[in-house]
Amino acid sequence: MAAELEGSKCLSGLLSGLAQDTFYGHPGITEELLRSQLYPEAELEGSKCLSGLLSGLAQDTFYGHPGITEELLRSQLYPEVSLEEFRPFLAKMKGILKSIASADMDFNQLEAFLTAQTKKQGGITSEQAAVISKFWKSHKTKIRESLMNQSCWDRGLRSLSWRVDGKSQSRHSAQIHTPVAIMELEIGKSGQESEFLCLEFDEVKVNQVLKKLSEVEESISTLMQPA
Repeated sequence: MAAELEGSKCLSGLLSGLAQDTFYGHPGITEELLRSQLYPEAELEGSKCLSGLLSGLAQDTFYGHPGITEELLRSQLYPEVSLEEFRPFLAKMKGILKSIASADMDFNQLEAFLTAQTKKQGGITSEQAAVISKFWKSHKTKIRESLMNQSCWDRGLRSLSWRVDGKSQSRHSAQIHTPVAIMELEIGKSGQESEFLCLEFDEVKVNQVLKKLSEVEESISTLMQPA
């Protein structure tokens, strides 16, 4: 009874607002004003459903979790929508999410991309853009890490640490206590335990490594220069 009464109040307020706009010529009676004042829960509910849809798409597309089907997403999030109507909407959101993730968009790029999507025919609403933006800002790091792990076929470098120490053992007594660089590499593949590699560099080897890195940097800079 309370819900019915509340619904009657909202409809009565809506009709009153329409009359003010249509017949009495009162300015400022916009559809956004009517929605926000009379049906604010509709936007909230829509935001929750779209956020859930994006989470489901991420589970399926980026994290490889099985069982996330279009029928499951529709029945759980948009049960009132037919599968035929739901499929184009799902494809649109999946395409947008994949475009954002494949470009690893920063927040400025994201804002420009979503603004363009709101202006194109058959695009998205500003409310949907806000939900997508919030979702990407919360999940960007996790999705990026998942994509990197999927693209790495062999073991990769997980972490690197180094320190300067004194040499404690040597065949030549003059080299004992001379400074050396100790580098520890953590190498592994997603889902597997890490392996650790420890390297020791004296001053000569450190200079050789620095020279090689400088040559690599120069080569990259040359390739990046426009022809």
